[in-house]
Formats: sequence, C-alpha cells, structure tokens
Amino acid sequence: MKLWEKGIGTDEKISAFTVGNDRELDLHLAKYDAIGSMAHAKMLAKIGLVSQKEADDLVKALEEILSDIENGNFAIEAYFEDVHSKIEFLLIEKLGETGKKIHTARSRNDQVLTDVHLYLKAEISEIKKLVKSLFDLLLDRSEATKNILLPGYTHLQIAMPSSFGMWFAAYAETLVDDMTLLNAAFKVVDQNPLGSAAGYGSSFAIERTFTTNELGFADLKYNPIAAQMSRGKSEKMTAFALSSVAATLSKLSMDVCLYLSQNFNFVSLPTSLTTGSSIMPHKKNPDVFELIRGKSNKIQALPYEITLLTNNLPSGYHRDFQLLKEGIFPAIETLKSCLEMTVFGIENLVVNQDILSDKKYDYLFTVDALNELVSSGIPFRTAYRQVASDIENGKFVSPKATKHTHEGSINNLCLDKIAAKMESGI
Repeated sequence: MKLWEKGIGTDEKISAFTVGNDRELDLHLAKYDAIGSMAHAKMLAKIGLVSQKEADDLVKALEEILSDIENGNFAIEAYFEDVHSKIEFLLIEKLGETGKKIHTARSRNDQVLTDVHLYLKAEISEIKKLVKSLFDLLLDRSEATKNILLPGYTHLQIAMPSSFGMWFAAYAETLVDDMTLLNAAFKVVDQNPLGSAAGYGSSFAIERTFTTNELGFADLKYNPIAAQMSRGKSEKMTAFALSSVAATLSKLSMDVCLYLSQNFNFVSLPTSLTTGSSIMPHKKNPDVFELIRGKSNKIQALPYEITLLTNNLPSGYHRDFQLLKEGIFPAIETLKSCLEMTVFGIENLVVNQDILSDKKYDYLFTVDALNELVSSGIPFRTAYRQVASDIENGKFVSPKATKHTHEGSINNLCLDKIAAKMESGI
C-alpha cells in the first residue's frame, strides 16, 4: 500500500529502489506517527472536518496501534511502503470509511516531519540523561582522586604535574559544552511542522496552535516552506550535537587506552572488562574503549554526510531526504550505547596511586621549582636559566609537590562551579 497510489501499478524495481530500508528504519518512528495522528484527528474534529465520534474512534484505534507498537507487536510488512501507509491501512481495517479520513489536511511530508521532530526530541532528551550520568560519575571520581598526582604531557613529552582529579574533571566540564549543543538541537526540533502539508500549507482552516499544544511542542514552525526546509537541517543540527558528545568520548577513550598500556601504567581495568589474544596469553586488551573510540569517530563524520546530502537542494521536498534516516537513526543508537559503556568502564577504572615515584617524572616539577624562585624575588628569566642549568648539570632537586591554588588548578578544582555550570544548562 502506498499513500500516493492512484490505481496505476509501480514497477517492482522502482518500488524496491525507492522504498529501500524505510520499513526497518520507520519502526523508530511508528510510536510518533500514531501520536501525531491522534493530535491531527482531534484537530480535524475541532474544525469540523470529521465528527467528534469519528475523531474519538480514530483516537481509540490509534491508541490500540500505539499499544501494539510499545509491546513489540507491530511490523511493517513488505507490501507496505512505510510506517504511514501501514498505520493508515490499520485504521481503515478497523474503522472503514472513517479510517480513510485521517489524511485530510495533511501530506506525508508534514507527517514524517512531525514524526522525526517528536523522535529527535525524545532521543535528545534520553542522550542528555546519559550525558548527565557520565558527568556525575566523572565529578565523583574527580573528588575521590583529587590528591593523586598524574603526569601531564605536551607533544607526548613529560610536561607538568596534573592529577586524576583534574583529568576526570576536565572531561566532566567538556560535557557541559556538549550539553549546550544538545540543548540547541533540542530547541531547533521543538517546533511543530504539522500543518505545513506538502510545504505550502493547506486550504483547510486548520488550527496549528492546537496540534502544537497537543503534541507538546514549545512553538510551531509558522512558515510552511520553512517547515519543509527543516528537513535535513534538524537532522544536521542534531548530528553536530551528537558529534560533539562523540568527540569527547573518543578523546577520553584514547586517553584510557594510552594510560592502560604497560609503558604508561597509569590505570588498569579488571580482567573481566578486557579481552585476550589468540596466541599471546598475557594480553589484556581494552577493546571496549577502542570500540567506543572508533564508533565515536564514525559519528563525527555524520554532520558532513548530511551536509553532502542536502547542501545543494532547493526549497521544497526531495526524495534525497529519505536517506537522512540511514545516518541519524543508527548514530543515535550507537551514541547511547557508547555513553552507557563509557560509564561502565569509568566506574571500574582503577587508578595507580604511586605513578610519580618513578624518577623519570622528577622533571614534572621544574616549573614549580622555577616559580618558587620567582616568588622569592628572582626575576623569571633568571630563575628559568638557573633551573635549566641545574637540570643540565644534574643538580635539579624536584619538590615533588604542588601548591596550585588558582581557580581550576590541581589544588582547587572548583568542582562545585563545574557542577553549577551543568545544572544551569540542563
């Protein structure tokens, strides 16, 4: 069944090519298609295009369909083009002529737009919860490890002292920025496109504010052409937000993989969280974090994939938009699983509390020694040369301690301030 069929058959090759994997991907939208159709049915009754009884019957039938969807008893068989045709078929099957009225005053274009906006709103909200869980864990671990020093590196060379508290808090605060982009994407998709029809509005006196309130949107997309142009742009904005979170997870995972290596030995994982080698009995590989890194890097390519799909399209609907689902839907599921596994991994990460006993880290404190000389009244450049000379002549004595008190430094991490930044942005 195709909503646009006029009684003339479509070549099977054309049908297979144009439908693609929409049936599988549209299962993500089924719930929202039913919810959007309920709001639309109520609006049709409000403006007199269907009777109140017809609207009530439509809503009741849609609630039954929604229940089947939520219980896993809904499928889109091969003879349906997409979720929209399947749900309309079920309504006609249940209600006869009344079911045929559900598509009045809307197009499949604004129908799928509404589904996608509702879907993205729900998924962004879920991702925000997962990001907040990781944020809370990182701050907890930062507080617990704030006094355990860790070598800091620049150019992959030993540089200055850091701490596990600073390291964990760094990723927590970076997630605050990621949350800002998630909130921005949420605001973009929190606009109701229903009523834009095929992109040029409807000749019926529909009430778009009614469906906006009914569906829980913050506002509506007033201009119907603008509503259609949000197809692709909404997915792209969401993809940039996903990419931002993914970039944080990728960098964190790279750090963990590096720190787990025997050459660094900064952290360790329980054996049950690692994998082995088929020929090397000693191997304990951090495959989980390697896969988080790889999956996150793939997600970072998504905004550019969407850009290439949509950047040269004029206004109005184009079938190219169908391909957006193939990127954004799996990316959302992948990011959620990566966030869940990152939390699991970080919870079980064991930190080495005696890293700096190794003599190679003595030079971590050259800046601290230099600053002590400056504090005693010696000019900076003179102190710099004196410490450099001591290093060159083997006379440098490392203080092996830090006295960093400014906001955000090793001994003043300002975790409460970072927590407040996250709370203010949620």
